[in-house]
Amino acid sequence: MNNTALTSPAQGLRVLDFTRVLAGPFCTLNLADLGAEVIKIEHPDGGDDTRRFLPPQRGGVSTYFLHVNRNKKSVTLNLATAEGKRAATALAQESDILVENFRPGVMARLGLDYETLSADHPELIYCSISGYGSTGTLSDRAGLDPVIQAECGLMSLTGESDGEPMRIGVSLVDAMTGLYAANMILAAVVARQHTGRGQRVETCLFDTGANMLVNFASGYLLAGVEPTRVGNGNAVSQPAGVFEAADGPFLVTVVGDRVFKRLCEQVLESPQLAQSPQFVDNTARLKNADALRKELNDRFGRANRDEWLPKLRAAGIPAGEIRGIESALSSDEFKARDLLRNVEHPSLGSLPTLRSPMHFDDTPTAPPVAAPELGQHTQSVLTEIAGYDEESIAQLKAAGAIPE
Repeated sequence: MNNTALTSPAQGLRVLDFTRVLAGPFCTLNLADLGAEVIKIEHPDGGDDTRRFLPPQRGGVSTYFLHVNRNKKSVTLNLATAEGKRAATALAQESDILVENFRPGVMARLGLDYETLSADHPELIYCSISGYGSTGTLSDRAGLDPVIQAECGLMSLTGESDGEPMRIGVSLVDAMTGLYAANMILAAVVARQHTGRGQRVETCLFDTGANMLVNFASGYLLAGVEPTRVGNGNAVSQPAGVFEAADGPFLVTVVGDRVFKRLCEQVLESPQLAQSPQFVDNTARLKNADALRKELNDRFGRANRDEWLPKLRAAGIPAGEIRGIESALSSDEFKARDLLRNVEHPSLGSLPTLRSPMHFDDTPTAPPVAAPELGQHTQSVLTEIAGYDEESIAQLKAAGAIPE
């Protein structure tokens, strides 16, 4: 493909999407944002489970589904029928990429596994996403983000030191798994350019959750250190966490002795604090974190946040107001980053949505399109891509493979 003709990075790639809920749809969302044509296969009876994740809702439609499935087409197929399976196979043969997040073995029972499809389509890139992978003793187990967070150790790191372990507020393991999957798929596209062959790629929630431990995993593996919860603080650097100004909390993170010295001299105007034996270096500050927090809160409590935050930023010290969702999405930072877009939904009209965080100079991400209604593109996709004519469509309807 001639790159100069591209309007989006993944333009020209067609993705057949057999995913639902979050990890899989988040993968295909990223591919769709990059300009790939994503065809979402849904069951005629209700489709993706997240269509029914209410509340919150907009006009009776799940806001969860509207966000995760923008820039996609919806095709309804009853894969329990032979005709539905044949239609899905026909679409797979015309696709570059297939993504599925069923339990291991489901796609094979449908005749839509990699071995079957690649026999006639060796260029196909086939991505499987599951809870615990397709091998090992746990392969049949369903994987849910909260359970994975508990099992892989993430919850043990989250929460106050004297409180119970907490899960991360968003389903971050799901989202990160989707990002890993999209990354693998695009790497397989690059490999295919050299080899001429597709391949099967796989990731799972547990593997992702384990890798999200990052330095805490290496701290245990290399030094035998079992980390403990530090709440909003930091186990390797102090001061860090939530502090109290006269009008409410804000977050400060100081990394390194030079930054701490700037905090004391330029922001707090208390240079003697940096010279105190209790706080003279990071090791001492970690040991005396409670005393340091009291000293800082005594000083921060003398003024409001709108006085402290500009001083902190001017001194090059990372700090920010603690916001709710409404405040975050109406903040100066949000507006400065131009993160809001409007899309036209077939039944709901104009809807606000977040744009993709990805930026390209020459091949921008695809303009956002509203998430599809259930089965919105069934006939057009089957006709234009799979080559079905009016008679074939009528036969699919008669067999119960697609809705009337």
